[in-house]
Amino acid sequence: MASQNGLGEFLKSRRARLRPEDAGLRTYGGRRRVPGLRREELAQLAGVSVAYYIRLEQGNADNVSAEILDAISRALRLDAAEHAHLHHLAHPPRRTARRNPPLLRPPLQHLLDSITQAPAYVVGHHTNVVAWNRMTAAVFMDLAAVPPEERTWSHQIHLNEDYRRRLGGNWETVARRNAAYLRFRSGQEPDDADLRRLIDDLLARSPGFAGLWGEHRVSDLAHGVARIVHPGVGRLELAFETLTLPGDPDLSRMMLYAAEPGSASEAALRELAASSAGLLSSADLGERADLGERAELGEQAESGERAGL
Repeated sequence: MASQNGLGEFLKSRRARLRPEDAGLRTYGGRRRVPGLRREELAQLAGVSVAYYIRLEQGNADNVSAEILDAISRALRLDAAEHAHLHHLAHPPRRTARRNPPLLRPPLQHLLDSITQAPAYVVGHHTNVVAWNRMTAAVFMDLAAVPPEERTWSHQIHLNEDYRRRLGGNWETVARRNAAYLRFRSGQEPDDADLRRLIDDLLARSPGFAGLWGEHRVSDLAHGVARIVHPGVGRLELAFETLTLPGDPDLSRMMLYAAEPGSASEAALRELAASSAGLLSSADLGERADLGERAELGEQAESGERAGL
């Protein structure tokens, strides 16, 4: 199970990475018993009492003010995502009610399907892939063949050896970024049972994820570069951008990818697009499921007629 004292563990991990000289503190030689700053040093930098800071590391954040959290954030030199995470841990946000499975508006699927030369997909709040186009299947993996309960990028990154090979030397960067994103989301949504189940499943099944989770890195995901070693077209380098979907509370964001114009990656995408007709988008998968359901209902009706029902 994920730890219940996320605030204390996060503070300890951030304190351990700071050296006294980084914080402008003098050292007098000799071997220090703890890595990073001592509690007393951090309390001094933040302008709080040692006893008060110790209570925070013990997970007692009752009535802690935003000003004190800001002071601790400055002392720890937290970046924007870490700063937000600290506030979320101290004052857990109230969760927004969501549907499970998430509701996808048809225009979003139509938009994905209109993108025919590059991957595009929509994810929920814990890396679950809700909808995708055919180029997502062509570049990354055939998501239609993945069991719905494991149709998350987190499962594929940490548990799918085929996908790990496709990420090549970039796997460690992607895996660390994913663990940091889940840590960030756990601060935003501490009561999200689906998110807790995902994290607990990964902790139980992936020692590598457990190690990354223990680093307490925190980051949101806005943009970057995906590097893929594709078995059919070789190396791909694709810039990606995230578009938030504020009008869709069940969904997190839409991910869009593009190759640099005139690059080998752009030519490879055109090659994949020309051969992706046999792959399924989420819309294709839904149509097949609807056809199967209608066929099953027809067989039941025909059987009932033969039986005189």
